[in-house]
Amino acid sequence: MTDTRRTTSHTDTFVLDHLPPASMRPMMAWSGLPDPGYPEWFNCATELLDSWAEGARGDRIVFYHAHGSWTYRRLFEKANRIAHVLVKECGLVPGGRVLLRATNQPMLVACWFGVLKAGGVAVTTMPLLRVRELSEIIDKAAVRLALTDTTVAADLEAAMAATPGSRVMHFNTIERPPGSLDALMAAQPAEFQNILTAADDPAIIAFTSGTTGRSKGTVHTHRDLLAASDAYGRHVLRPKPNDIFIGSPPIAFTYGLGGLVLFPMRVGAATALIEQGSPPQMLAGIAKYRATVTISSPTGYRAMLKQITEFNVRSLRRCVSAGETLPAATFNAWHATTGIRLMDGIGSTELLHMFIGSTAEDAKPGSTGVVVPGYEAMIVDDKGHEVAHGTVGRLAVRGPTGCRYLADLDNQRTYVQRGWNVTGDAYHVDDNGYFWYHARTDDMIISSGYNISGPEIENVLLTHPAVAECAVIGLPDEARGHVVKAFIVLAPEASGSDVLTRELQDYVKAELAPYKYPRAIEFAPELPRTLTGKIQRYRLRSPASGPWPSGLKFHEPEGWARPTGYANAVSATGRSVFIAGQIGWDPVTSVFNARGLAGQVRQALANVVAALAAAGARPDQITRMTWYITDQQAYAEARKDIGTHYREIVGRHFPAMTMVVVKALIEPGALVEIEATAVVE
Repeated sequence: MTDTRRTTSHTDTFVLDHLPPASMRPMMAWSGLPDPGYPEWFNCATELLDSWAEGARGDRIVFYHAHGSWTYRRLFEKANRIAHVLVKECGLVPGGRVLLRATNQPMLVACWFGVLKAGGVAVTTMPLLRVRELSEIIDKAAVRLALTDTTVAADLEAAMAATPGSRVMHFNTIERPPGSLDALMAAQPAEFQNILTAADDPAIIAFTSGTTGRSKGTVHTHRDLLAASDAYGRHVLRPKPNDIFIGSPPIAFTYGLGGLVLFPMRVGAATALIEQGSPPQMLAGIAKYRATVTISSPTGYRAMLKQITEFNVRSLRRCVSAGETLPAATFNAWHATTGIRLMDGIGSTELLHMFIGSTAEDAKPGSTGVVVPGYEAMIVDDKGHEVAHGTVGRLAVRGPTGCRYLADLDNQRTYVQRGWNVTGDAYHVDDNGYFWYHARTDDMIISSGYNISGPEIENVLLTHPAVAECAVIGLPDEARGHVVKAFIVLAPEASGSDVLTRELQDYVKAELAPYKYPRAIEFAPELPRTLTGKIQRYRLRSPASGPWPSGLKFHEPEGWARPTGYANAVSATGRSVFIAGQIGWDPVTSVFNARGLAGQVRQALANVVAALAAAGARPDQITRMTWYITDQQAYAEARKDIGTHYREIVGRHFPAMTMVVVKALIEPGALVEIEATAVVE
């Protein structure tokens, strides 16, 4: 019998102690739907996992993966063994935080459930985060224990080293060394009695992706995880038990957590987990696993359109888009090519998942959709008063989930006002209840007294054949207040010129009111984005940070084409950082966890980045790299995977590079060694 005098299972009350006071939290209630009647005490792992692992249902596939399929029963047993390790070997008590680090793979989800089963709070991080970013999360969430895929452990080890008494446990180790999670799990039983948590006990801390700078920790409870599944999942997406999901967002991003774990598992469906969500891998995964539901971003769908005819995607029935505004041009192009209407929507880490969206049947090109059942939304002015339909204002939302920042009262006051979550997005709602996005409220451009929406201009520019990607911002101007500036990534066949600039300006004038055209256009090699793919407009607006590394310039002799994957010449001014040759082993254990060249390259690059961070430098400040490899044929065969690992760890920053084939390296078993030089302005 539950002790009704208790309100929490947490004995480690750090998270509870650092939540905003009740007066600063949003109002949480179901709107337009009956309350689901969740019990006051339950562990969401029981609902999402354990209930499907019983009897014949346990043989159903929950995850397809390159290294083999997992059934619900296998996931259940793995999670139970992990929970035992956390409690018995690590001393985890309810409320303790556990940081998780891995690519999208079944073991990451098993660890996530293991933490929740033990009553802990999961802090899942993206593998692309570096030492500085991880250190902020570790400090903010007071993390002392971490579980990590051994291939992406280097940065985490470096970040955790600054925390006394901390512990990092590796999984996916080859030889299961003593102390690894793999070795400890093997000695534990496959049954575990889940900690009976209160419905309002914190279950996860999700960190925002940082579109405006530093990320913030948002706390969500066991009830919240089910509420997101039972609002957008059940009433808009409407998954079926025989669906197979696939997606590009990392599980550490709540969009990925919902779309790849919560929604499918709520109905007993399956997910094809791909560790790299690039367009070619997404398309190959759809074809291989016969996926029926995709979870991606507008950028991802645009990129897939370039190669989609090379793959069989006829299995698809639902395609969900979020993370940034979905241009009508992308909606129409995807529909024309596949016959499927994209399901746009908006959610936020603060509210866990989507609160506005449309079914495929009701979607309108260019509109984000209507309010998700269970939520309510309105457009308000600067004083918080609702405005008339058709008037642009701030989007305010409330429903069964809401914002609770961890130890951050200043941002809590900004985001939660009068019980409403004020998202920072500028919208208008039409007479039919459809919401239309204009910009982030801090991205609205006011020029000569006119309010101008950057995404509206972007939607036009994206229909021009010379434009692959673009972002529009306002820059300060003495005469007009602001002028409109467009950053444009050109299509492969196009080249930037004054003639093209005028052509693009005239193109916008012909489609929109003339005062909206971009008076300034800059052709850029790429747009700065967060690790989840959102454009970092604040970097475009800030000359100090810039969209690309300040102080670095790339040069090609006149008449030379810019090479792919490297630069011929780079100039830079500032403090130099020299990184010694790094080989593809774990620098803590001196063990090669990968035997193949691609795996060792991945580890060597991670080691380079960790060493850079220790010296106060970033990968995008590298001016020169030298690679030493022992097998030219192996390199040629692994180039595709090596390229993927490079972009994952270093990014799309390609400095001056040299490749050298050598007979051997000093350390037996080493296949690659990488040197780097960076310049920090």
